[in-house]
Parts: sequence; C-alpha cells; structure tokens
Amino acid sequence: MPAGRELPRHEARTRALEVLYERSIKDISPETLLDSLAVPLDPFSLEIFQGVCRYANRIDQLLDNASEGWHIDRMPLIDRIILQMATYELLAHREMSNAVILDEAVELAKEYSTEQSGKFVNGVLSSLANIIRA
Repeated sequence: MPAGRELPRHEARTRALEVLYERSIKDISPETLLDSLAVPLDPFSLEIFQGVCRYANRIDQLLDNASEGWHIDRMPLIDRIILQMATYELLAHREMSNAVILDEAVELAKEYSTEQSGKFVNGVLSSLANIIRA
C-alpha cells in the first residue's frame, strides 16, 4: 500500500496511535490492518506503526525494566501504545531530542487517556531515555 500524504508530526503520531490501537483491539497482523485501511498512512505514521510492530518484544522489555512496579500487561492499552511509540522514537530517531519525544507522548496521554497518564508516561520515558541515550 503506498504511503499517504505527509502529515504534521503530531497528527502523524495521533494516526499511528489510532492504527496501533485498532490492531490491538482486533488482534490482527500488521499487514492485514494496513491492507484494510481506506486511507493509507502517511510516511511517519507508517514508520512508527511498522517499527512498534517489528520491535515489539525489545520495546516491551525496555518498558518493563523502566516502569518500576508496573508490568506492561497491567498498563492501560492507550498508555502502553503511547509508551511503545515513544520508545521506538527514542531508539530509531537519535536526531530527535528527548524533550520533543517525551512532550509529544505526554500530550497524547493527556489527550487520549487521563491527566495521571501524562505523569506516568513522562516518568517512565524519562527513565527510559536516560537508559537508551546515556
């Protein structure tokens, strides 16, 4: 499926969140979901989606280690997906500052989850950024 038009980064992250959430709810393969989309993902959304799917085990292991007292399976689904997306960005986009990645993740958590989720996401990602980019 060809990539769609380029979106601003915040919108692209939002779209990736929506599609990753849909994949989790439907429990289908990434390829099946991508093939079923009426509107193809823009390049950045597609990269995040594929990166989170491809490196899910490594990302989840990093998140498990960084989130003291919170096994990844116990996290609310939206928070978990936001953390997975930001972890992928920390790993794959070294040129992007930690602040940008963390701020975007916190904003998504506040917008799509709860105010407490923003604090939780910030705490986990701050710890993780120090580990990944030390």
